[in-house]
Amino acid sequence: MDDTDQIAQPVDDDAATGGRRKGQLHTEAAAHLRSMVLSGELPPGTRLREQQLCTELGVSRTPVREALRTLAAEGLVDLLPNRSVVVSQLHAPDVADLFTVFGTIEGLAAELACQKITEAEVAEIGRLLAAMVDYHAARERAEYMRINQLIHQRTVEIAANPVLYSVWQSLVPRVERARALANLDTGRWTQALIEHTKMFTALAARDGAMLGPLTRKHFENSLPYIAPQLDTSPNR
Repeated sequence: MDDTDQIAQPVDDDAATGGRRKGQLHTEAAAHLRSMVLSGELPPGTRLREQQLCTELGVSRTPVREALRTLAAEGLVDLLPNRSVVVSQLHAPDVADLFTVFGTIEGLAAELACQKITEAEVAEIGRLLAAMVDYHAARERAEYMRINQLIHQRTVEIAANPVLYSVWQSLVPRVERARALANLDTGRWTQALIEHTKMFTALAARDGAMLGPLTRKHFENSLPYIAPQLDTSPNR
């Protein structure tokens, strides 16, 4: 029997969650599962059992199924023909192409941000960078990655180009998953922090001609550390 058919009585969302709305349940379930995939807690190839997820998240089938569809659209899980769900593999050619595109997008965003950033926003990014330095020193990888992502996000937001932001946002989950693998290497983690420091210096100086290439190189430099952990078999 398929896992999706093993729940005889679905949990009532309102009773099980204190009246939280279904949209909120879906969003929370997706966020939780996304975090588990991106952190490596659910590694590639892991089969996601609907009944187990319902129990762990305290919700019924509907928000879990919607959350899995959301993650599938983000490229984080695969919905297979037999109705099972597995965490998607990271494929070498896909990641290399993804980083080329994403680095170009962020490079453009960085150049635009240099034209529009305010002193208050420079100070904000500076505070985030300082927090990232502290988390690196304390070897708190999860918090470091959270601040790291926020710095990248704020730079794209400051660029103030809605089309660019929409494209960037659609690719972020896949990119963050791969970048987390790179930072498992201690040497690369330190190197990436040094790169962020140089990028902040260029941003604070409003030097888009310098920041754009630094940003693109920042992504390129991660690839050698990610490649050994990727699936090299054909994925199509």
